[in-house]
This record gives sequence, structure tokens and C-alpha cells, in this order.
Amino acid sequence: MLRAALAAGLLVPLHPALARGAEPHRLALQISDDDPVKMRAVLDVAANVSRHYSGQGEEVEIVVVAFNGGLDMLLADRSPVKERLVNFLKSMPNVSFIACGNTLETLAAKEDRRPLLIEGVSVTQVGVAALMDLAEKNWTIVRP
Repeated sequence: MLRAALAAGLLVPLHPALARGAEPHRLALQISDDDPVKMRAVLDVAANVSRHYSGQGEEVEIVVVAFNGGLDMLLADRSPVKERLVNFLKSMPNVSFIACGNTLETLAAKEDRRPLLIEGVSVTQVGVAALMDLAEKNWTIVRP
């Protein structure tokens, strides 16, 4: 019966993304170290994962959450990966960047001014809590 239905074109094998309800893959990347090598690694992972799933015709949502020393990655006046990050924001709409508000407040108190974020970066009050919330929603959390 199944063979006859397939031969008649009544059943079409499902693409893996359709078989799982077309839900996108979801990845959250943590950056909490003031280390340009780790910042570049986060961007490399985001690019590789995005390219992998788009090559399979599947969607992926990627969010980078920065706190503690990793916040420097998102600061307009000192990001060691600013040019590449700006290119991500322009060309990869499936990748977003979130700064920890608590870390911003700590820097503002130390520097007597709130540091400016790279345009397009959003803020959450507690970066670690944002990661926890994502994990509880079945996002995969990775710290490269």
C-alpha cells in the first residue's frame, strides 16, 4: 500500500526540517572573557553554524550573549572585532547580539559614563539570566 502510494506520487518524503515541524535550530553563544581570540571564535562558530544549516535548507537562530569582560566585544569604542561584528549585523539577520545591562552599569560607574554599544546590539538586564531563559526554552548554549 505504501509503495503504491509513493509510486502514485501521493506521498512525498519529508525534508528533515519539515518532519520536525519546521522549527529553526536555536544556538546561544556565551562570551564572558575579554579575549579577542575567544571573541573571534564566537563569530567563527556563529558563521559556521549558520552556513551549515542554510546549506541544508534549514533555519537557525543564533544569539550571542556578552557579559563581564566579553562585553568589550560589543562596545563601539573598543571592540577588537568591531568591523566583523558590524558585517554580521548587516548580512546575517539570523544572528543577534545581546549585552548584559548589569555589566554596562558596572562599566558606567567605573568610567563615569555609559559605554556606547555597536549599533544593532540589544540589552538585557542580566546576561546569565538571559542564557538560562534560553536554555529553559531548549536553546543550545555553547561557550567557545
